[in-house]
Amino acid sequence: MWRQFSLRTRILMLLSALVVLTVGGGMITIAHVYVMDRIFASVLDSDLEGLQAAQELEISVVMQKGYVTYFFQDTDSRWIERLDKYHREFENWLKRARHWAARDQERQILNEIESQYIRYIYSRDEVVKLYKEGMKDEGFKLQQSIRGQFFNIIDLCEKFKETYQRNIFEAREKLKDRAALMSAGAVVAIFFAILIGAVLAYVLLSHVLGPIRELAMESGVRRGDHGAVDEVVALSRRFQNLIEDVDQTRTKLKWSREHLQQAEKWALVGKLAAGVAHSVRNPLTSVKMRLFSMERSLAMTASQKEDFEVISEEIRHIDTIVNNFLEFSRPPKLKMQKVSPSDAVDMAVQLLRHRLESYDVKVEIQREKRLPEITADPDQLKEVFVNLIVNACEAMVNGGLIVIQEKEGFAENVGPTVVLKVQDNGPGVPENIQEKLFQPFFSTKGEGTGLGLSIATRIVEEHGGWIDLKSREGEGSTFIITLPAKGRETWEKSS
Repeated sequence: MWRQFSLRTRILMLLSALVVLTVGGGMITIAHVYVMDRIFASVLDSDLEGLQAAQELEISVVMQKGYVTYFFQDTDSRWIERLDKYHREFENWLKRARHWAARDQERQILNEIESQYIRYIYSRDEVVKLYKEGMKDEGFKLQQSIRGQFFNIIDLCEKFKETYQRNIFEAREKLKDRAALMSAGAVVAIFFAILIGAVLAYVLLSHVLGPIRELAMESGVRRGDHGAVDEVVALSRRFQNLIEDVDQTRTKLKWSREHLQQAEKWALVGKLAAGVAHSVRNPLTSVKMRLFSMERSLAMTASQKEDFEVISEEIRHIDTIVNNFLEFSRPPKLKMQKVSPSDAVDMAVQLLRHRLESYDVKVEIQREKRLPEITADPDQLKEVFVNLIVNACEAMVNGGLIVIQEKEGFAENVGPTVVLKVQDNGPGVPENIQEKLFQPFFSTKGEGTGLGLSIATRIVEEHGGWIDLKSREGEGSTFIITLPAKGRETWEKSS
């Protein structure tokens, strides 16, 4: 029966089958993706927001209890101000939680939390009142008696979190089932696509390409023959050109796919970094507050004080890393104004004065006159020079000299510019890593985050400028910052 159809009909039938299979598979995939997107959107819109609200409610209650304890220790009125702040935050998060609560169970738990909290704050205010009146023993006894109310609220918050965690788990299972179904469908589609493709290849090879090859061999036309060109030779050459075009397109497509995958990875890493940094910041803030309280209330020996300073320094280091992650994932909007880049250089050097002394590094500023004012964000420009100077200090482990040169210039397609060079006499940057140096998360330092130069590059680019690096091993490094000197209204990004 198959042979009853003409060659043209058979090829069209096979092509039609491939098209139907491709279009049908694409439509099914789109439908599944739509459903999965709805599930995912539901989790993001309500469950994750509700989970965050539950966590913030618990944190607010814990912080309130902590500030009451701090007030009991030293009766400092600032603890009461912070207590009132977290009380308002608790009420705010409770309202937001009610907005996201879509199920009766969640609303019931919120009602219980609110009821318990009202009783708790009434007793807590009585405790504060007794402390203020100097009746610390009575206040302490009352505070001990309301512990049960506090733990009841904590338990209810945990229960509220568990409802959203369960919802997220159920959504994840639905997504897994959908993914498994899509995988099975893809396997079936691939099987039929391979089968139809194999049949189509057989038809083309046996009924199209074979006769053309035989015709080309019988024509007697060879590669070096420049005589009369018949249709078969022209078709052969054209086919060869098409093959070359396909190879080039495949190479470009492969590069585009790799570039897109890399961009998706950076986006995912940015979101993950923002989430991790946000999660770390809350407990880190609590630790800093407790250290602050301990420093005020404890009488420490010299050794203990040294240990305390080391702990504080390490916490500040962690806080810097967290801020770098947040700055990289959520860059602040520029607050543009008229400012001279020379002011940003002076602010950066003044800010790092003590660190430069600790590294035994001297800074020499070479300027004939202060650079003209440009439209820029002075704080962000200062951040650029701070990053470059700190990197130079860390590169020159045995001390050294940093030379900052300022001058005016001109660039094509840009016009007047200001050029600032930050040069050190350190070991230099190896040529094989110079291109990677500005990539996010690439660092040659053991404790570095690899974000300093990336953030500096982004700040300069958002100002319409660019950063160049000139470096040779053993001869130091020079970072050249070029910024447009003309103010443009289109650069105004301040909110």
